[in-house]
Formats: sequence, C-alpha cells, structure tokens
Amino acid sequence: MSRTPARLDELDLAILTAMHEYQKAGILELSRRTRVARATVQSRIARMEEAGVIASYDPQIDVTAAGFDVQAFVTLEIAQGALEAVATDLDAIPGVLEAYATTGSGDVLCRIGADSHAGLQAVLLSIDRTSSVVRSHSVVVLSTVVPQRTLPLLRTLTPSGSSKAPAYRTAH
Repeated sequence: MSRTPARLDELDLAILTAMHEYQKAGILELSRRTRVARATVQSRIARMEEAGVIASYDPQIDVTAAGFDVQAFVTLEIAQGALEAVATDLDAIPGVLEAYATTGSGDVLCRIGADSHAGLQAVLLSIDRTSSVVRSHSVVVLSTVVPQRTLPLLRTLTPSGSSKAPAYRTAH
C-alpha cells in the first residue's frame, strides 16, 4: 500500500527542523521554539507521523563510535526473481546495516559494518554464501564526506501555502 506524499508547509518544515536540532525536546519545547500553540505542534506531528514523514523516533546510532569502524558498500547481482529470498538472507546477517533494490549493473546495494577487516571479510563471505547471490562487488568506506541527512532536501520543497498558525506567520 503506497501513501500519498504529504504536503508540507513552512510550519511543518520549522517543526521538523526544531525536532532535528533539539532531538530531546518534547511538544511544549517544540511549541516554544516554533512560537506555535502546543496543540498545533502536536496535531502537525501526528499528521506527519500518519503520513509516514516522521518514520521513527529511534536514536541515530553511529556504528563507528560503537566500535564497528570498518564499513563497505556491496553491490549484489542476484538470481532472477530472488529479491525476497535475498532480503530474508540479508536480514539474518547482523553486519548488513541496510540494503536497497537498485537499477543499473547490480540488483541490490548494501551497506555493511564490521569491527575489523577480518570481520568485514566474514560478513562478505556470509553474503556470498546465500544461494541467491550470483556475484558481489565491495567498496570499503574510508571516511564520511556527507553524513546521512534529510533536512536540506526537505527545504527544497515549495511549501504548500502558508501556515494557518497566526503566531508563526507573524514571526517569520
């Protein structure tokens, strides 16, 4: 079931920015920072949760800081029609941090993490042992150039009109 993309306005973007900048802030603090009534902030957040814009409140964990300082991207070529089987196999390998079905020369792109080069090799061998993987190609990460982010992309949206919150309109 696909969702209709949410139409975000300036206030939604301000709330998301405040949530990003002050990650431990509650509704009342977000209300103060955006200069909008608590009920408005609460209803906007609920709407964005319902639409899937706010997908999680999980802590963002830096695996490097946690001791897994060897990371790689692995492109997989898989057997025809084996995407579900590969997804199940990859989900069972703890070193697979994320995986995406892709277009291009490979079928699946994975980001993997390990505590050492030997650990990286063990994860790669586990991936290669899955029956649906025909070939893999890995590239080791040397450093992070741009960390994972979403706000710059969201800010490129043309807001869907002005906010209905009068205090927010006059403050900006």
